[in-house]
Amino acid sequence: MSKELMKQNIEKAQREIDSKKDIVKKGKMRQRYHFMAQTGWLNDPNGLIYFRGKYHFFFQHNPYNGFWDSMHWGHAVSDDMLHWEYLPLALAPSETYDNHLRGGCFSGSAIEHDGKLFLMFTGATNEGKGNEQTQCIAYSEDGIHFEKYAGNPVLTAPEGVPTDCFRDPKVWKHEDTYYMVCGASRDNKGQALLYRSKDMIHWTYFNVLAESRGEWGYMWECPDFYPMGDKYVLTFSPMGAGEHTSVYLVGAFDYIWWVILIT
Repeated sequence: MSKELMKQNIEKAQREIDSKKDIVKKGKMRQRYHFMAQTGWLNDPNGLIYFRGKYHFFFQHNPYNGFWDSMHWGHAVSDDMLHWEYLPLALAPSETYDNHLRGGCFSGSAIEHDGKLFLMFTGATNEGKGNEQTQCIAYSEDGIHFEKYAGNPVLTAPEGVPTDCFRDPKVWKHEDTYYMVCGASRDNKGQALLYRSKDMIHWTYFNVLAESRGEWGYMWECPDFYPMGDKYVLTFSPMGAGEHTSVYLVGAFDYIWWVILIT
């Protein structure tokens, strides 16, 4: 792990942001209500969490250009979720598992664990074996400066899942156990895979939470899973499902029997 390299890459990106942010701020199409990055490209919101008196908002970000490329994690905080203060980038590509022009620190989520702010993200790289996506951990004592876990990646694609179709972990806690749902593909059909952990580091694959029979695309990106009333909702973005770019499934879920019944 190169802690110093990530620090250097964050500082380099911040210099790029600082050199352009005042010009970008004056743009005629600049949003005044919806959140925008100071410069460059912004897409998926990641790791929305309330931590130590602030709402934290992370987002996929290319600070160098106005198009998708090597992904960083931008970071902002707010007291009211309307007015945002920009913070230094939380993550920058720096390791063999994420330091690639067409890869980087892909989407993920955030959770508090042992008094620290933990990020779980997808590291994306290509070392000559095709695009590889793995699940990785970073953590912070102060919620601002993050360090990648030295044992990353903590998860690789299970057998039968292509290494370029395994991404976007969403983590939550139920009772004394952490759970994670991750987007995947198997036999050219989208899936949401379910994992669990006691310490946010050692993860056990359990089962398929839900999967396509062919009607909902070949890959499910950015899954989220949460209770709503007496039901559970699984949301995801299917790839290859035509105009259906954002889908939700509603059903019942049992932590004891590990089953979701879609209605």
